[in-house]
Parts: sequence; C-alpha cells; structure tokens
Amino acid sequence: MDERRKNKRTELNSTLIMKRLDEGNGSQEVTIEVTDVSKGGVGFTCRQPLRIGAVYESFLTIWTKEVIHAFLQIVRIELGEDNQFSYGASFVGMPEMEARRIEVYQTVEENQQNE
Repeated sequence: MDERRKNKRTELNSTLIMKRLDEGNGSQEVTIEVTDVSKGGVGFTCRQPLRIGAVYESFLTIWTKEVIHAFLQIVRIELGEDNQFSYGASFVGMPEMEARRIEVYQTVEENQQNE
C-alpha cells in the first residue's frame, strides 16, 4: 500500500460509532474499528460501505481514555478480505489542541520504545 499520510501513524485499537452529517434525509450511524491514527486522520475498518467525501461526526477515545470530538471525511476505500472495507479518513476542522494531544502521545510512546 502506498503511504499517503503526511503524519506519523500510531496503532490504536478502538471501536466507535460515527454519525453521517452530510445527508439531508436523516443520519446513518455506523460502527467502525479504528486501526491507526495520526494527527491528520484515522485508518479503520467497517462492514458497511461508506462513500468517498462523506463527512461523519465521531467521538474518538484515545489512549488516555479521553474522548476527542472529531469530524471525519472519507478519503480512501479498499475492499479487504471477508468483505470488510478498509477506510482512510481525514480530520476536518480539528482544533490544533486536539491534534497536539495525538502528537504528544506518539512522542511519549516512541520514547518508551527506545528505552
């Protein structure tokens, strides 16, 4: 797979429910399984088909058990094994403070691995 992210990815095992925002006729909630996160976006798997460009509201629980309220836009879709979709989503309008929390955790995790 070609690396397209500008920021370092960190594995994160988490499950959350995302709610679609850009559909006028009601919202669709989908359950996803987060595989990795960077300050710019999230990689995840999901059984439901989502659309490129769709925007979802999510509440992402990070390693410290804090919750980050984030908006995600689907930018990549791949069909994997077992008919499970693999997605890439970019954070939309994430406050810099929230993005820094992800960066700080990545730095701490990296330093612990190097000890």
